[in-house]
Amino acid sequence: MCRNIRPLFNFDPPATAEEVRAAALQFVRKISGFQKPSKANEAAFAAAVDEVASVATRLMEGLETAAPRRNRDVEAAKARARFQASRSRAPG
Repeated sequence: MCRNIRPLFNFDPPATAEEVRAAALQFVRKISGFQKPSKANEAAFAAAVDEVASVATRLMEGLETAAPRRNRDVEAAKARARFQASRSRAPG
């Protein structure tokens, strides 16, 4: 439950429905405190994930930016480089 929710807006290629749903699921897990809801809470949990995914999609469709689209592979490489740099600076 410690994963970060990744930015999804302004990427080339655009975020997929699966990526938006995964972010929605992570968000609902975080605010509910449930990794997997009980049977009693399953319907409310699933509905919340669906609603958050829908709202997130509408948000991204409505946003405008003058910034150039970011490339997923380039951003992933930058993140790996930052991680490696932080590991090399760690005491030990």
